[in-house]
Amino acid sequence: MPPITRLFVKTSLLYLVAAFGAGVLLALRPLLPLPAFVAGLSPVYFHLFMVGWVMQIIVGVAYWMFPKWSKLLPRGHDGLALATYALLNVGLLLRVIAEPAQTVSAWPGWGWLIVLAATLQWLAGLAFIANTWPRVKEK
Repeated sequence: MPPITRLFVKTSLLYLVAAFGAGVLLALRPLLPLPAFVAGLSPVYFHLFMVGWVMQIIVGVAYWMFPKWSKLLPRGHDGLALATYALLNVGLLLRVIAEPAQTVSAWPGWGWLIVLAATLQWLAGLAFIANTWPRVKEK
């Protein structure tokens, strides 16, 4: 398994644990007096699962298992794979901070951080597609 794939897969497993933790906090809200920011964890819970765990494990395994691009670059460009990793994770971590913060603070910057986070995740998707598209072939 290539190092970049291991990085994606191990990171995805950490996000899976974090998503379960967010789910526990959300489930405890009606039962315990928790801090106000917990109310803003619903989108975080979703993003930790879908972007942090599901997308990241798919990207990592696709990088490893898809057909070879060429003999010189069998898995495409490592730099694009690392850019995908960095953009995806910086975007996700910004969301993890900004989504709950927006529920407890009126600072307009939180909304802009969410826009930045979404943009970084979109760019990660484009980098992944650019690196993977040539590997989707008949033989």
